[in-house]
Amino acid sequence: MNLPGYPFAPQRLEVRPGIELSYLDEGPRDGEVVVMVHGNPSWSYYWRNLVSGLRDRYRCIVPDHVGMGFSDKPGDAQYDYTLQSRVDDLAALLDHLGIAGPVTLAVHDWGGMIGFGWALSHSAQVKRLVLTNTAAFPLPAAKKMPWQLSLGRDWKLGAFAIRAFNAFSAGASWLGVEKKMPADVRRAYVAPYDSWANRISTVRFMQDIPLGPGDKAWPLLEAAGRKLPEYADRPAFVGWGLKDFVFDKHFLEGFRAALPAAEVMAFDDAGHYVLEDKAEVLVPAIRRFLDANPLG
Repeated sequence: MNLPGYPFAPQRLEVRPGIELSYLDEGPRDGEVVVMVHGNPSWSYYWRNLVSGLRDRYRCIVPDHVGMGFSDKPGDAQYDYTLQSRVDDLAALLDHLGIAGPVTLAVHDWGGMIGFGWALSHSAQVKRLVLTNTAAFPLPAAKKMPWQLSLGRDWKLGAFAIRAFNAFSAGASWLGVEKKMPADVRRAYVAPYDSWANRISTVRFMQDIPLGPGDKAWPLLEAAGRKLPEYADRPAFVGWGLKDFVFDKHFLEGFRAALPAAEVMAFDDAGHYVLEDKAEVLVPAIRRFLDANPLG
């Protein structure tokens, strides 16, 4: 598999009987820990440029969620594809690695709900935040649910298109950026989802989107949203692509309100995969932010 900009050696952990999670653990063992949590339909590849820009000094821990990237892709009978499962997997990984001290939590897309879900029981460890086009609170009142997500979440035809044609991952690699991805980068994004079976997580993530109290993920998301303002006293960096039709200005405003002291870089010419559109700006900016706000 050709993975430009991804010169890393993934490791594996059995997070549940017979199910292995793939992850990166790059950088010095005694370096300040940065936990990078991806969303759907990407994988740890989204974080590659930031890992490369930090791993000389920082310890970068980057999981592929079960069903994503190089992790196992079990069927529904073997794995419960829910937000709680993702939070539990992240906790198992960090426990396995002995990460009991301070961390920087870096999140994107579903990674916000997963990372802040983990932080509900580990908030004292979270000393810095790096947020990129994500959510950690329910859909803002002013924001309509995008029809593209509703199609995959609520309609059998949408779910079929995702499983049969990789419609979500392939579509995101085109629509998630303002600056066209090089062909080999686009292929790397979609490579893990090369069959009906291997696309299970991309559709299950969509079907787990919490919109109200009747949804499984709702209690976790609501709790994370309530707790978010408690992080206002910690250094936070926000890198945001304003052309994202899902995590748009309404979500950005939500984070600004909860974290008023955050350093914000918002781009009119960047989309959902903001670290693709703006890596040359964001990677050094995030490095400067971390260097200027040491965990000690």
